[in-house]
Amino acid sequence: MSPPQPPQITPEQRAAALAKAGEARRIRAEIKELLKTGSLTLREVFDRAESEDYVAGLKVESLLESLPGMGKIGAKRLLESLDIAPNRRIRGLGDRQRKALLAALG
Repeated sequence: MSPPQPPQITPEQRAAALAKAGEARRIRAEIKELLKTGSLTLREVFDRAESEDYVAGLKVESLLESLPGMGKIGAKRLLESLDIAPNRRIRGLGDRQRKALLAALG
């Protein structure tokens, strides 16, 4: 039995997929930069995630790392203390987890 092959797509489909992925990366980087500068709050990011798929796909750990004064270690510790998996994405957070994050960060 041969190993599974990736789906065959046309060059146009590939270009469209690459453009979509680039757009997602650009939006996520923009969100993290706005968080870092304080132009956007965590609550506002959660609100945007309700209607924007690209924002909902952001990893919570990477989002927290963007907060001023948080960093990688602080983000890891906060997620551990709230019992949230490090690979969780915003869309995967439950209501209680969102509230706990917002409460922990003031």
